Amino acid sequence: MDSFFSDVVYQFDFSISLIKQNMLFVLTLIAGLYMIHFVNFLLDYRLNILGIYPRHIMGLFGIFFSPFLHGNFNHLFFNSIPLFILLSFVLLYGLPTFLSVTLTIMVVGGLGTWLFGRKALHIGASGVIMGYWSYLLLNAYQQPSIVSIALGVVCVYYFGSLILNLLPLEARSSFEAHIFGFLGGIAAYFTTPYLLNGVFFQGLNWL
Repeated sequence: MDSFFSDVVYQFDFSISLIKQNMLFVLTLIAGLYMIHFVNFLLDYRLNILGIYPRHIMGLFGIFFSPFLHGNFNHLFFNSIPLFILLSFVLLYGLPTFLSVTLTIMVVGGLGTWLFGRKALHIGASGVIMGYWSYLLLNAYQQPSIVSIALGVVCVYYFGSLILNLLPLEARSSFEAHIFGFLGGIAAYFTTPYLLNGVFFQGLNWL
């Protein structure tokens, strides 16, 4: 019993130290979003044309650009809080896993929104947030450990209301991006082990 509790304490201490170690990287990414938004603000939000516009060829650029664009500072602020926490959680599984999960969510979520979304510009990081959320929950269910279960509990307890984002409750909210981002997180769970065996991600394991 003592060894069990010692192992639990060790895993939590190690996870906390990893979160602290990754803090500068996470803060840099969040700061980058604010810098992009400030430039977008100065340009009277003209960069938002790079968002996802469904079934239009130019809208395909938004698959990779839309998560970095926001409608206003409030939009960015309320996305940056869950993004900061969930991004830190996903990074616990390593940089290659983080990159693989993020890329899969962006492609699946963005392409799904482009194919089936309403005719409007879809922007914001909320689709990626939903993807991180579903990935962490599925990981806790499929590969239960002290840390993964703890992360899953935090996701449910503090971010359980994210499930409402899957419903078309607000006309100006892209529930399509939320749905397909959520599905992207599930896809990321199943595809990441295969992607990590690729040449690019194996190279990252040396970092």
